[in-house]
Amino acid sequence: MVSGVTPARAQTPATSAPASDDDDDAKLRPLEPDFSLVNLPTTLPLPVGAGSFHLTHRFNENLRHDSFGTQASNLFGLDEGATIQLEYRVGVMKHLEAIVSRTNVSRIIQFSAKYDAFHESASHPLGLSAIVGVEGGNNFRENHAPAIGVVLSRTIGGKAALYATPIWAHNTFPGTGVMENTTYIGLGARVRIVPSVFVVGEVSPRLGGYRPGEAELAFSFEKHVGAHVFSLTFANTSATTYGQLARGGNAESLYLGFNLARKFF
Repeated sequence: MVSGVTPARAQTPATSAPASDDDDDAKLRPLEPDFSLVNLPTTLPLPVGAGSFHLTHRFNENLRHDSFGTQASNLFGLDEGATIQLEYRVGVMKHLEAIVSRTNVSRIIQFSAKYDAFHESASHPLGLSAIVGVEGGNNFRENHAPAIGVVLSRTIGGKAALYATPIWAHNTFPGTGVMENTTYIGLGARVRIVPSVFVVGEVSPRLGGYRPGEAELAFSFEKHVGAHVFSLTFANTSATTYGQLARGGNAESLYLGFNLARKFF
């Protein structure tokens, strides 16, 4: 008798559920085209090995001080010099960015890092990033001012992204020999007008510590083209670093400027 051979059971590959891309740092986030609002940070992540360049330009003409004729003759500040900051960031590991910037006024260099703890998703109603930095004048030789904070974000439909950024900064009265601290919270929003055009606004009221002047206030009109973001900005200060923002803005002041950003990924 010839025994039959039982056919082997067909091996069906297991089908796993598709992996979520909520944790993907390279995922397109249309409501977060840049790593900054006007001056405040966002929760936009940077993939490992990728980079981003950011140029901040603030003209020195006070648009609330001079007459329209004077402003026009100075081309609304273009003839009055500017405060300029150059910044570059790189993704050093998953969720972690290293950032360095330099401002021409006082030759301030700021080293900072941002860790994107988690992104907004079905399981997380908010995005959360931790930030830490230290700046120093005269090419980082003096008046060192560390800062630490977090960035919280929330999108609303496909129309807007909201941000809250509490920050503590040390040595916010530099060059005086008096050590002051300042705690402030940056509040901002980016609202989409058409798919590639946004209106952006932010304010940074101080909650405690050294609080000169008025709270930093800024808004911009932003255009997103591919990997580039261009913003026409208006602010009551030329501040861009965490320590500078802690010192607030100038009363009865408004300065024209622009931001230009370019991603390399």
